[in-house]
Amino acid sequence: MAKNCTSAEKRHRQSEERRFRNKAAKSTVRTSVKKFIVLAQKKDCDGAQEALRDMTKLIDTAARKGIIKKNAAARKKSRMQRLLNRVKAAL
Repeated sequence: MAKNCTSAEKRHRQSEERRFRNKAAKSTVRTSVKKFIVLAQKKDCDGAQEALRDMTKLIDTAARKGIIKKNAAARKKSRMQRLLNRVKAAL
């Protein structure tokens, strides 16, 4: 049985660390989106506005770090902003 070279072992450790970090960041983004959607469905404009601001910050950070793609981030932010606009118009 061949032994892995030390550089390959190190690379594997690094990739595992990044995978866990990226997974945590994606999970945080998803949680913030859910919080925003719940507030929007409750027609809580002020809370939804604040949640949208927090969510946008998290999405932008994830996109900047390459955790999610730039266009995916823009699409998600756009859809959430449109949802907030519809809620405001309905009130």
